[in-house]
Amino acid sequence: MKPEDTIDFQIKFAWQSVGRLYNEVAAKYESTWATGNVLLAIDLEEGTPSTALGPKMGMEATSLSRILKVLESKGLISRQTEKRDRRRVIVKLTPLGLEKREEAREAVLRFNAIMREKLGDKNFESLLENLKSVNDILSDGGISGKDLRS
Repeated sequence: MKPEDTIDFQIKFAWQSVGRLYNEVAAKYESTWATGNVLLAIDLEEGTPSTALGPKMGMEATSLSRILKVLESKGLISRQTEKRDRRRVIVKLTPLGLEKREEAREAVLRFNAIMREKLGDKNFESLLENLKSVNDILSDGGISGKDLRS
């Protein structure tokens, strides 16, 4: 079997291609794909606990910490200690962060609209459902490392 005939190869290749595309767009806004993803993951009204962002995005704490520092230094987010539990930090978007989030959101919507147009409605919906199924299988423990060992 050739690598390009495997699901993991195609998912990884597509993911890397999407990343390059989004980084190209983000560079025009002096940003990155990763920072756009963080901005999109923050709840607009309530903010999001910093400890919830990593798992929500599938990102390691050290990588997320670096991105949060950059976003804070650019004035896109603020970190606020919760009054009831001072150990808990809520990440909120600033007005500038809301603007940058909207730019990221528009890019995602345009990408999806273009993909829908190029694939057609039926194939787009089918791809989306199949990818959701793959994610469900993997997140529900339907396949583990033990299953892959012979």
